[in-house]
Amino acid sequence: MKFRKLVIVSVLAIVLALSISAASDDRKDDVSDATIESSDYSSAQGRWLLQTKRTRRVTCKKFPGICDAKGSPGPQCCKKKCVNILTDRQNCGKCGKKCKYNEICCKGKCVNPSFNKKHCGGCNNRCGNGEYCVFGLCNYA
Repeated sequence: MKFRKLVIVSVLAIVLALSISAASDDRKDDVSDATIESSDYSSAQGRWLLQTKRTRRVTCKKFPGICDAKGSPGPQCCKKKCVNILTDRQNCGKCGKKCKYNEICCKGKCVNPSFNKKHCGGCNNRCGNGEYCVFGLCNYA
């Protein structure tokens, strides 16, 4: 009987430890690189939560200058994210304009790199005179 209680207690302890570590791993994934510390802790959160840093995400909607920072994906702010509207497929040319699945965004326009002579196989890859773009490769007719 004592052995059975010992096994049950140890299994419950392992399950509790795993759930706490999984919760802390999920919290680490939600935190972005740009964070601001917040000190609004309530007494009901407990000692364990007080030991972790509370962070919140910094968005370009509230702080538009972060899009101009070095390492930013782009200078424009679309849906609270910094993007480059000249190359982003989800915001090509303007916020919210999506390219089709077979298109890429080149200079703010959605183009099909498989058949476009000015962007054959990729942005700004021009085919020469008398050449055609066929499946992303410049070929003579």
